[in-house]
Amino acid sequence: MAKKAVKVTDERITPRELKEHGVKYVLDKIRRSKGYFMTNTERDLSQSDFKNRVMPHTQMLVAGERNTCGYFSIEISGGASIHVDMLRKQINPFEKLRVLKSMMPDTLFQTLCRGINLFGYRPYPENVIRLTVKHFAEVIDVFRVFDFLNYVPNMVPVFEEVRKAGRILEPSICFSTGPEHTDAYYVKKVAEIVDVTGEDIILCIKNHAGLGTQKRIGDLVKAILDRFPDLILHYHGHNTDGNDIGRTVEAVRNGARIVNGGDHSFTGFYGPPPILTIVETLEDYGYPCVGINKQGIIDTSNKLRPEREYYKDFESQFLGFDPTVQIHKLPGGATGSSFEQAVKGNFLHLMPEILQHELPKVQVELGNWWSVTPGSQILWTTAVNNVLKRVRYKDANDDLKNLMLGRYGELPFHKPADWIYEAVFGPHWKTVCERDYGYQKIEDVDLTIEKRVLEKRLERKASEEELVLYLQHPNDAVSFFKFEEKYGKVWVLPPKVWFKKGGFNLGETFEFPDAYGKLHSIVIGPQRKTSSGDAVTYLVIDHHPEPILTELEQEGERVARKVTLTAKEIEALSKDGDIRSPIKGTVNEVPVSEGDEVSAGQVLIVLEAMKMLNNVVSAINGKVLEVLKNPGDQVDVGDPVITVKKAPEGVVGSHGARQGKG
Repeated sequence: MAKKAVKVTDERITPRELKEHGVKYVLDKIRRSKGYFMTNTERDLSQSDFKNRVMPHTQMLVAGERNTCGYFSIEISGGASIHVDMLRKQINPFEKLRVLKSMMPDTLFQTLCRGINLFGYRPYPENVIRLTVKHFAEVIDVFRVFDFLNYVPNMVPVFEEVRKAGRILEPSICFSTGPEHTDAYYVKKVAEIVDVTGEDIILCIKNHAGLGTQKRIGDLVKAILDRFPDLILHYHGHNTDGNDIGRTVEAVRNGARIVNGGDHSFTGFYGPPPILTIVETLEDYGYPCVGINKQGIIDTSNKLRPEREYYKDFESQFLGFDPTVQIHKLPGGATGSSFEQAVKGNFLHLMPEILQHELPKVQVELGNWWSVTPGSQILWTTAVNNVLKRVRYKDANDDLKNLMLGRYGELPFHKPADWIYEAVFGPHWKTVCERDYGYQKIEDVDLTIEKRVLEKRLERKASEEELVLYLQHPNDAVSFFKFEEKYGKVWVLPPKVWFKKGGFNLGETFEFPDAYGKLHSIVIGPQRKTSSGDAVTYLVIDHHPEPILTELEQEGERVARKVTLTAKEIEALSKDGDIRSPIKGTVNEVPVSEGDEVSAGQVLIVLEAMKMLNNVVSAINGKVLEVLKNPGDQVDVGDPVITVKKAPEGVVGSHGARQGKG
C-alpha cells in the first residue's frame, strides 16, 4: 500500500520534530498553540469494543488516511495488545509497529504501559522493565504510564527509561469516584509525580471507566492547573455511559490541551467517543483542534465502515450505553472480555447481579482503589467467585492475596476489614500478615540465562526483541514464534479470510493485497485421500501448491468420555497424591520436578485463568512421581496434572512450604 503524501502544517507535531529538536521543543510548541490536540486511541477502541481483535490488515487499510488527519498521536500499541498480537493475530508486535510507521511517517505513535506490569498482568523485575522500554522506544514516541494503585514508585523505572530514550513521557493519574477521590487527593498525587519528573511531561487524567460527570472532570482539570499552570494535561476517557463527549468538552474548556477519541464508524459503547463529534462540538465553543484535518477523519471512517461487518462477533454480548458503570466502575477495556468470560462460563444471566450488586460491594470492601489492570481483574474475579460460589472471599486467588499483603504497594485509602482477611487467609490470618506483609520487589532475572532458555525452546538463536516478548508472555511468545516459523506471516490475511464462518469450500478463491500493496491469491483445493484414510488438501498460494494433512477420525474409533469431577472429589483425590486441576485455564509454571520431595502446602503447579494466577498446592508430604503438564498446556477442571507418592507418617518433605507468586 502506498503511503499518502501529507502536507504537514506548522501546527501539527511530527516524529521528525521530536527526533530533531527533542521533547522540550515539542512540549513548548503545545504550550504556545492556540487550541487543543487530538489523540486517536485506536488501541483502546479495539480492546474495549472488539475484544482486541481489530486485525493488522484493517489498521493498514486506513493508515494513509489516518496519517493525513493531523493527530497529536495515535495510540496503536500497549495494554493487552502486545499479548493479543501474538496470541490471536499471529503478528510480532515490533513488526506491526514498523510496518505501520512506514505508512504513517507524520504521526506520533503512542503506547499504554502498566508501570511495573508493563504489557502484562503482574509485576516484572526491574531489568526486564528497562530492557522492554528500551526496545519499544525504538518504535514508540509517546509512553502513557499508569499504576493501578497510583503508586508512583511503581512507575519510576519506566519514567527513567523513556526519558533516557528521548521519548515523550506521559505519567497518568487513574481517576475514580467516591468520598476518597477528592481534587485535593489527585493534586497531591500529581505533585508526587512532578517531584520525580519535573513539569516537562504530559500529565494524563486516565478515566478508564468513564466515571463522574462533566462538571467533576472540569473541576479536577481546573484544580490541577491552578496548582501547576504550565503542566500539559491530556484527558483520556471512555464513553460507556454515553457522557464522555461532555466530559471531554469540559476538560478542554478548563485547560486540557490534549484529548482522546476514536474513528466514528468503529466507535461502540465502551471505548472512546467519536473524534469528529468532539471536534465540531468544541468548535462551537470557540476551541479549535490544532492541525486537524476533518476530511481525513471522514475519509478514514468511510473506508473503515465496510470492515466493521467482519468484527461483529467480537462486540460485547450486552449492547447499548451503560449508565450503571457509575456503580460497578468496570473499565471499558475489561467490559467486552468480561461478558465473553460470562458466556464461556455459563453465567451471563448473573451479570446484572455481579455488576450492580457484588462488584460495587467488593470495590468498597477492598479499599475503593482503581479498577484498571491488574486491579480490574482482581475485583472482577473476586466478585464472580463470590456470586458463583455463594460464599464471599472463599478460595481467593493469589493476586488478591498479594494485594491484601501490600505486595503491590500500600493501599491508598483503607485496608479490607478483618473478616475479609480471615476469609481469605484463614483463622491464622494475623500470623500470615505479620510474617508476609510488605511491598515485594521482584528480583532481577539473569537475562543471559533467560535468553538461553528461550533459544533452547526455539532450537535456534533468538533476537533481543524476541527475548523482550518472551519475558512478557513466555508461553504465548514461544507458541507464536514456532507458529510463524511453520506457517509464515499469516497476519497479511484480511478479516474476510480470518473470520470466515462455515469453513472453506474446495475451489474457493481469495485475492487480497498485503501490507506493501502486493496482490496475493489463495485457492482452496484440490484434495486427495491418503492410504490411511486421512485427507491432504492443497492450498494454491500465488500459484504454488502447499499440501496440508488433516488426520480424520476413522469410523469405529471411540472418543474418550470426559470425566467431570466436583471440587470435593478433586480435594479427596489430592489427599491420595492424585493432583487434579481445580479450574479451567493454562499452566503458567511447574516449580517441581519428578523425584522432588514436597511438603503439605508447597506449590506444585501454577495455573492461569482470567489473567489471574492460582497456586495448586500439595495436600500431603511425599515425593513427586510424575509431572503430567508443562507450561503453556491447557487444562480443564479435573484434569490430572501431578502425581505425588505419600510419605510415611512423620516424614516431612525437605523443601518446606513455598510462598505464592508475587
